[in-house]
Amino acid sequence: MNLLRSKNLRRGTLLAVLLTLTGAGIRLAVRRSAEMMPDAVPVSAQHSEAPVIVLDAGHGGIDGGCSTADGVPEKGINLSILLGLRDLLRMSGYEVQVTRDTDRSIHDKGIEGIANQKSSDMDNRLAILNAPEHAVCISVHQNQFTDPQYSGAQMFFSDTNAQSESLAQIMQSQFQAMLQPTNSREIKRCGKELFLCYYCKHPMVMAECGFLSNPEEAALLVTEEYQQKVAFTIYAALQQWLAANPSVQ
Repeated sequence: MNLLRSKNLRRGTLLAVLLTLTGAGIRLAVRRSAEMMPDAVPVSAQHSEAPVIVLDAGHGGIDGGCSTADGVPEKGINLSILLGLRDLLRMSGYEVQVTRDTDRSIHDKGIEGIANQKSSDMDNRLAILNAPEHAVCISVHQNQFTDPQYSGAQMFFSDTNAQSESLAQIMQSQFQAMLQPTNSREIKRCGKELFLCYYCKHPMVMAECGFLSNPEEAALLVTEEYQQKVAFTIYAALQQWLAANPSVQ
């Protein structure tokens, strides 16, 4: 399959999913979100100096991240959500950059040893996030805990950029409104242990989209339909936040 056809099929699949979201709860949430969001007009008409949207799909390559009870690794779920979100943003006129668009680590060539490769990978991801003069950054992840009862998305932010907290709050609220009405989680400030989140100089959120250790949530997260719903939820949050923050640091 050639690249252009592949992109068109992905874009068509994404639009089909968004146009066929059924169930009163999802329809109501999307409608409410649309009322809060600006119209999807070209970015040049919204901002005099539009930020670049930089997306990171957590893990990749030999680093699978956490996994479901059936062994489905986080890395592929993260990537699928990122690609759907990327397509939505590009169709709305945003410039989008990604740290990876395939299942790979982006460590430097010649680096040996898993720990050294991971360190190089993280340094290179951070360089991509920090490269634009003006940017908004999202890192997509999945969560895991020893007790399978826990579920729900949670947004992490760092106070190294003053605008990150409001982005995290809007994103958390959109997950509750559009996908997870019983989610009572609160946004959480991170420290240096979340390397990309802490050292990114731009507004940034690490989006833990759900718990792979929860059987019911994991069963949703491994499906393409739910992954695209997650992508749309993040997209809606970004649109709302950018409308309220025309000046991005």
